[in-house]
Amino acid sequence: MKMVMAIIKPFKLDDVREALTQLGVQGLTVSEVKGFGRQKGQTEIYRGAEYAVNFLPKVKIEVAVTDGQVQGVVEAIQKSANTGRIGDGKIFVLDVSHAVRIRTGETNADAL
Repeated sequence: MKMVMAIIKPFKLDDVREALTQLGVQGLTVSEVKGFGRQKGQTEIYRGAEYAVNFLPKVKIEVAVTDGQVQGVVEAIQKSANTGRIGDGKIFVLDVSHAVRIRTGETNADAL
């Protein structure tokens, strides 16, 4: 099993969710986060004063999938979250050693 974690622009969330639903992904977790990458934030003007925004709003998506689903999920996220501009985000794939569905006690792939 793998945990696919993606940090994307907030306005791309619906596109990514739709792409994952079409693949048969049955659940995902979404968190609003802030951060920066190579763009190092941005400058904005508010009430005539310019100031630096060091942390940009992003959305973190976490999806636990079987090993066989990983490539499709990564490709779907990459394609649907892409704007071609700096700050599109990153995708990370992590190993999951054990999973348990609390309600039924199912474990590992059955718990997904």
